[in-house]
Amino acid sequence: MSITAKELAAKLNLSAAAVSMALNNKPGVSTATRRRVLDAARQYGYDTTRISEKQTTQNEICFSLYKKHGAVVTDTPFFSEVSEGVAAACRKLGYKLKLNYIYEDEDTMQKHFDDLRVSGCCGLIMLATEMTALDAAPFLNLPFPVVFLDAYFETVPCNTVLINNMQGAFLAVRYLIRKCKAQPGYLQSSYAINNFNERTNGFYNAIRAAGYSSSGSIVHRLTPSTEGAYADMTELLRRNTPLASCYFADNDLIAVGAMKAFKEHGFNIPKDISIVGFDNMPISAMTDPGLTTIHVPKEYMGESAVYRLHALLNDPTQPPTKTEVLTSLVKRQSVIE
Repeated sequence: MSITAKELAAKLNLSAAAVSMALNNKPGVSTATRRRVLDAARQYGYDTTRISEKQTTQNEICFSLYKKHGAVVTDTPFFSEVSEGVAAACRKLGYKLKLNYIYEDEDTMQKHFDDLRVSGCCGLIMLATEMTALDAAPFLNLPFPVVFLDAYFETVPCNTVLINNMQGAFLAVRYLIRKCKAQPGYLQSSYAINNFNERTNGFYNAIRAAGYSSSGSIVHRLTPSTEGAYADMTELLRRNTPLASCYFADNDLIAVGAMKAFKEHGFNIPKDISIVGFDNMPISAMTDPGLTTIHVPKEYMGESAVYRLHALLNDPTQPPTKTEVLTSLVKRQSVIE
């Protein structure tokens, strides 16, 4: 004989209302509580047919962008390609898509949460490039599953889809070392987000693997935009700052801005200075010379986030997973042969 919702509530020391909201996928309970109730429902033989029937009536996914200090720019090809992947997978699976923006502001965050709770969405994909673990944790209290895109948090048990930043940076730096026969310098982002921090780890892993000392690399901290990196690098060159013969850049925008500054100061790319970027944005193929870079499968990342959310909607009891997508090296003319 199957257990009743009232009996399940007693076993879990929860109110009957909370158990009812969890079983019927209604707002009012956290994701953790919902998972606990559903786990127990299956354990004690509660008839879960009604749960799956209820879930199939909700078909709108919310895609939110968390904006903190400007590293995420919505008019860039990176965002456009990720968004296209999200939209394509939603079409394939029959979901409607709702897009919104969340700006970090203590005075408005509660309103953002309240709006999400009554949005009618069955799940949330959060572009979390600029988020920290502290930023992400409150989203797990929403009454539906959440998948974080382009970020990972060691201390938050959540579902994430991102690229392997360390692997990509390692590929880039190893290629520079093999081609240039020298210790690469680092055009490092002045914005400390998770992705860039992981690329830093990949950079130094490759440096040490080649037998170089980590402290021996020349590092320039630059704004992670074309204009900002150009201005920062121009100022460093004006001061006659010591330079490396080759560099890895945290992203293509930094690389392109630095290349422009180098060329204006008489340096030949790649004869005098070789550079590898990261992201394989369209601008990397249009520079002179073309920028060698790390390709990120951006549309696939967006699609993967939707498929992960779809799996959670069909079975909310699944444990959190980290989906990490590998990158690849795109060779152009900014590295000496």
